[in-house]
Amino acid sequence: MEALVIALIRIAGSLPVLRWAFVGGLIAVFTDLSDLFIRQAIDLGGLPNYQEWDKWVDQVYIWLFLLVSLRWSGWERRIAVGLFGWRLIGFIAFSAGAGREILIYFPHVFEFWFLFVAARPHWPARLRPGWASNDDGTPAPLRRNEAIRWLLFLAVLKIFHEYTLHTGQWFDRCSPIEFLENIGRCVGPV
Repeated sequence: MEALVIALIRIAGSLPVLRWAFVGGLIAVFTDLSDLFIRQAIDLGGLPNYQEWDKWVDQVYIWLFLLVSLRWSGWERRIAVGLFGWRLIGFIAFSAGAGREILIYFPHVFEFWFLFVAARPHWPARLRPGWASNDDGTPAPLRRNEAIRWLLFLAVLKIFHEYTLHTGQWFDRCSPIEFLENIGRCVGPV
């Protein structure tokens, strides 16, 4: 029952991306993270193999991200499709029995790339680092060199994130609430 409740929340949280790429994408990612807290808040039988279950439920928002990114053009679209395919290979390997550590070789850079491209139209013009603009003021498609630089930057961030989750398993040692409490203790009273 717990798996069903959380899956329904995750699916509902994924749907806004179809209407609002950037904001909907953020909602989907935060909803994905929320299950860590929801698992602590409800007790309806638990999730015995959380990592495997999570990767299957992730497929809902990942495929919706792909659907939205197919509306893009140029390097934004090409890179999105390639990153989606790369992560899909990792998901298949993980589902076939490879351990969580395999995911470091197939990082979910697609998620970061999607949010980056979806956010571009919302950046104020003065903060667009050398991006050309269309006649309507929106950012022009990324040139190849720009796309590669951003892709490399996002890949480094995501590989570190994958390492903390799946290789180092830093968060397996404490609950999300304990993690936030530990940060609070490190920061001290404000």
